Amino acid sequence: MTPGTRHKIAVKFDDVTAAKPEKSLLSPLKSTGGRNSDGKMTIRYIGGGHKKMYRNIDFKRSKDGMPAVVKTIEYDPNRSARIALICYGDGEKSYILAPNGLQVGQTVVSGQGAAPEVGNTLFLSEIPLGTVIHNIELYPGQGAVMARSAGTYAQLLAREGKYAIIKLPSGETRMVLVTCRATVGVVSNPDHSLEQHGKAGRRRWLGRRPRNRGVSMNPVDHPMGGGEGRSSGGHPRSRKGLLAKGYKTRTPKKASSKFIISKRKK
Repeated sequence: MTPGTRHKIAVKFDDVTAAKPEKSLLSPLKSTGGRNSDGKMTIRYIGGGHKKMYRNIDFKRSKDGMPAVVKTIEYDPNRSARIALICYGDGEKSYILAPNGLQVGQTVVSGQGAAPEVGNTLFLSEIPLGTVIHNIELYPGQGAVMARSAGTYAQLLAREGKYAIIKLPSGETRMVLVTCRATVGVVSNPDHSLEQHGKAGRRRWLGRRPRNRGVSMNPVDHPMGGGEGRSSGGHPRSRKGLLAKGYKTRTPKKASSKFIISKRKK
């Protein structure tokens, strides 16, 4: 036990079955360090981190009617969830987000007529009401954009005409076209939210540099800076003066607001 590991809480890798990724599904991932094309820092607190490759994930699951066998469950350094390598009958391989409970050797399938079982991707029109889902499309054919983080899930509440009503992880209830796809189950690695890094160095491995508070700066650097001694800093706001902690930033006249039935929990 050392000071760096005393408060560390890490997730086990018992569910991971492969040490090396599938080479054909890797792409290079360039680290910017928060700099733009001119070399100017445009995003602070980013830099360093371990070198890594991007795993190309199939978020569309558009290979309909062809069963695929799960070959491995793998760790992905680019996301909080685990990923699964699947192999279709024609020999094609692809990565998908692994739902909780998916096992090596299991068969997954997508498209019309698929059974509503863990790992299968179906249209919202075919998923039974009350089913827990993830990897949800917002527009047909777009690919999954909602409920993709570790341990998250949404729930299909109802269907009205051409829309399905879904309760999202944030608590928001919204309408999505029934022609959109979703995957049955909960995203893997549900204990991710319990992790504690334990030391600053582990944050640096992830490419995150030290972040100093606005209250500790001078008035020229931040709206919350300055004051004699330790001052509270006034109203919480960003470096550019935008209010934080409760100030709504969503555009009031946004076109997609008509699909939101109830807003997310505060």
